[in-house]
Amino acid sequence: MNGNDIDRRSFLKVMGWGGAGVALAGCDMPTTVTLEEGKETVVSYLMPEEYVIPGRGVWYASTCQQCPSGCGIHARVREGRVLKIEGNPSSPVNKGGLCMMGQASVQSHYNPDRITKPMMRSGGSLVEVSWDDALAALKTTTGEGAEGSKVAWLTGTVSGHQRVLLDGHLDALGTDKHFSYEVINGAVVRAAAKAVYGDEQPEYDMANASVVLSIGSDLLGASDSPMNYSRQYAEFRNAPRGTLVQVESSMSLTGGSADRWLAVRPGTEGTLAMGLANLLLSKHGKDGSGLSAATKAAISSFTVDVVVKETEMQAADVESLAQLLADKGANSLVVVGGVATGYSHGYQTAVASMLLNVILGSVGKTVKSAGGFPFEQLSAQAGSTGGLFEFTDSANKGDIDVVFVYGTNPVFTAPTSTGFADSFAKVPYKVVLSQFEDETTVLADLVLPLASGLEEWGTHVAAHQTAEKSISIQQPVMEKLYKETKGFGDVLLDLLKIRNEADFGKFDDYYAYLVSAFGALPADFKGGADDKTFWQNALSSGVVAVEASKADLSVAKVDVKVASYAKDASRPYNLTASARLGLWDGRYANIPWLQEAPDVISKAVWGSWVEMHPITANRLGVKTGDFVKVESEHGSIEVPVYAHRGVHPDAMAVPMGQGHKEYGRFAKGVGVNPLSILANAKDEQTGELALSSTRVNVSKVSFNEEDKMVRFGGSESQVGRKLVASIKADVFNRTEGA
Repeated sequence: MNGNDIDRRSFLKVMGWGGAGVALAGCDMPTTVTLEEGKETVVSYLMPEEYVIPGRGVWYASTCQQCPSGCGIHARVREGRVLKIEGNPSSPVNKGGLCMMGQASVQSHYNPDRITKPMMRSGGSLVEVSWDDALAALKTTTGEGAEGSKVAWLTGTVSGHQRVLLDGHLDALGTDKHFSYEVINGAVVRAAAKAVYGDEQPEYDMANASVVLSIGSDLLGASDSPMNYSRQYAEFRNAPRGTLVQVESSMSLTGGSADRWLAVRPGTEGTLAMGLANLLLSKHGKDGSGLSAATKAAISSFTVDVVVKETEMQAADVESLAQLLADKGANSLVVVGGVATGYSHGYQTAVASMLLNVILGSVGKTVKSAGGFPFEQLSAQAGSTGGLFEFTDSANKGDIDVVFVYGTNPVFTAPTSTGFADSFAKVPYKVVLSQFEDETTVLADLVLPLASGLEEWGTHVAAHQTAEKSISIQQPVMEKLYKETKGFGDVLLDLLKIRNEADFGKFDDYYAYLVSAFGALPADFKGGADDKTFWQNALSSGVVAVEASKADLSVAKVDVKVASYAKDASRPYNLTASARLGLWDGRYANIPWLQEAPDVISKAVWGSWVEMHPITANRLGVKTGDFVKVESEHGSIEVPVYAHRGVHPDAMAVPMGQGHKEYGRFAKGVGVNPLSILANAKDEQTGELALSSTRVNVSKVSFNEEDKMVRFGGSESQVGRKLVASIKADVFNRTEGA
């Protein structure tokens, strides 16, 4: 076995192919390749390498790390510097598209506030140390002599061979404490889909639908795969043109792009879904055989009058929406998410919405199985707020002595009401792997500096997989800016060598490990190519296609119970900490390009604001630009007002992402953090944080002129001037339309 004493089962597990549906031939350890073998002599660009043409860019394929979507990218490099990022057409996730966050990864890479060396706490502050000192500290806290230590990982979404190594580290420590935490997540929707369809992540065929009803789901914005849905949306708009209807309490990017936008009272989206189901069954004769008896009985009580009273929608809008769905039948698609599932009854809202697809006969047509990913070890471990609560409970019980934090900033994103800050302080030793000094990093005992996503090796599996399954390749597109930073994979390998030298000590670096892993795949998987050719082709294309395992949807007759709307006279408004493309959950507030990108709704930059309806603003005696205090039982924030009609009168929407107390010169002290004042309310079924359930009071406050909201653009109306002429549709059809 080439001198490597490792059995077949362990070998497959170490390489990340354990449990895969491929017949791996033999179990010899492949020859490893190290970076040393590829080192080059650096020479002046007056005498460049043959493949370098001064002034001409070279494009390299890699994978975007700005969110869990895992889009493929092409990075343009000129004279050794990365200058531009674009989407990779070969990636089945984004097929050439790329959002603003992906484009801005260049500025994150060159950010002047990056951590450049390891840091260790000494005398109450963090001081720079060498990697030898850092690894020595890790050996003391997690090495063989620290058997009594209780070690945990708290991360964002992880996948690919990084997840394989992370799981290997947990195995070596004899623990299963891996808590995955993401504020923006689809955990409630996944749980509902599993119950209704038998598949927690079915494929929504938006491109081939005739009508899409989105209930609180920002498909084109802060969703689980915005570029995938944007691509489908473009196809959906081609002839024959589909109709998009968006129902939500505050307008999102998707809502702004919809054919019809309907405002609904916050928390009553489930009531609308049940009312539509009632009309489809009782008025339009749709098939209810796929529903349980209890569900049909519950649906019958949601008459149009009940829906109008609870949602405050117009009866004509409810009835016309049901008519539209009935006319298109199985060619309809109903999706739900985001705000609609951000309540304590969010799971029930999601189930009620998904049952509309069952009634319409859309399951199997516009709602399909995407199949299974064959390499379970590599699949994404998606984060959720449940991971935060699990960590908090474990820390409060004293079950964690050492915690490694990666890819998440819970000190900033966790609401004060969750008590996370106190729980985190109870952990004796905190190790943070980070590029920047954010709110969590500054509390660490040891900080390990990470390379940027454009400087490291990795493999990734998108959290939201399409029917075209693939493994995305991440490669460094230029030399590291700071020599003492390390890629996440290399740090994991260092940690594994402390605990499992036998299996991982033979790899000089993470690159060598990846080459060995792909070399372990059988010849038929590689299309008969030799190891070197297969690896080079993977780097060139940026993706490795894999065959999906077969799976079918299995509709279950689940019971649903949608709660009635409850008023709160003491706090009459509902706060939504809305997610937007750009700053996301706050992780990109330190990128000036994204701070200066006008918000898709308000067109505001460099700050925070609260969106409210003009009726509400008039009631409170405020106008756009005035400041108000938004106060929950857990604290208050003061923000300027943006009054517009794209929000329900009972809703107050404050975009998340701002309000950092740390995180560098571009983020610190800008705006407010709405997450900080959220109530510790949880979804009754899944235990997820109910991001939209917090009730608030709002009152006018004074403000300084220098704090005023900065917005791009001028008036949003014609101010009485006929700048844009309009005519009736029938007149247009008789003249220009003909």
